[in-house]
Amino acid sequence: MFVFQGGGALGAYQAGVYEGFAEHNIHPDWMAGVSIGAINAALIAGNTVEHRLQRLQDFWTRVSSAIPITPPSYLDPWRLLLNRLSSTATATFGVPGFFSPRFPGPIFASDGTPETVSLYDTTPLRETLLELIDFDLLNTRAIRLSVGAVNVRTGNSIYFDNRDPNLVFTPEHIMASGALPPGLPAVRIDDEDYWDGGIVSNTPLWYVLDDDPHLNAMIAQIDLFSARGERPQNLDEVLERQKDIQYSSKTRFNTMRAKEMEELRHALGRLLEKLPAKLRDDPDYKLLAPQCEDKRQITIAHLINRRFSTTTNAKDYEFSRATVRELWEAGLDDIRRTCAHREWLRAREVADGVRVFDLTR
Repeated sequence: MFVFQGGGALGAYQAGVYEGFAEHNIHPDWMAGVSIGAINAALIAGNTVEHRLQRLQDFWTRVSSAIPITPPSYLDPWRLLLNRLSSTATATFGVPGFFSPRFPGPIFASDGTPETVSLYDTTPLRETLLELIDFDLLNTRAIRLSVGAVNVRTGNSIYFDNRDPNLVFTPEHIMASGALPPGLPAVRIDDEDYWDGGIVSNTPLWYVLDDDPHLNAMIAQIDLFSARGERPQNLDEVLERQKDIQYSSKTRFNTMRAKEMEELRHALGRLLEKLPAKLRDDPDYKLLAPQCEDKRQITIAHLINRRFSTTTNAKDYEFSRATVRELWEAGLDDIRRTCAHREWLRAREVADGVRVFDLTR
């Protein structure tokens, strides 16, 4: 299964990772994602194997079409400035096939209307999703899809999951996962409003691990923000570093939580074995014993997008063609190098039955 973090334009890295896995005929049976990770996940789960890569390419080509040029190498010293101009263009004019600015702006609209609670309109994204995703196929549940959002009213995290027999996936479920305020508007589903799931947790690993106490799986976790980084040297780097820590912190928490839960499960199993036979008909024993019977075998293959020297704190909305291409190629290259250098595949066992491979060194 693939677990995709949110991160806006950085999501092109995940598309490159998928291409690398596809080259080695590795295909997921479960996709879980948040925000841009939910869009990438839906593009994969909502298409047949032979069409997935093309649909990813179609999406990322479209959203990077506002600045479709790739600067020649002799302009590399100016690349940081060009990236700043690109992110400014995104903020001003929006992203093709994704979102467009509202005119007039929110200050001229009446309270409670869509125009006053967000800066951009995401109607273009809905049209893009309808074009690039086969929702009939998605709702056959051939591949499981889980996308994270947060309920605006309650503040609770929720996952829309096509394993739910009462759920029919629509573009709105995917849009809800990526509705990051105040830029993008909340998405209404069944009389409730939803925002980007990354507000609560940008990494859907916890949802996957909580799904089944007997889960046996190989999980490819593709993160877009790195928890580790250099000491900032200026204000822009401070803002970038803050964003990295904010949106990556749940990764470490989830790995440690998996370790603690497995240790508790094994301890409970040892304790139940010490109980006298007369207690084994007790309802509490019968409730707890099945949780300890099977040893989980979970392998987490962890890839992390690393910052480029030309990135800024606006890297998650810098959608130029040159940057999108670099991110895609970085993801593809990480998988190719991993498969070419097997010594990198040295797992650290964080708990009995839970192993983690750090594929990005």
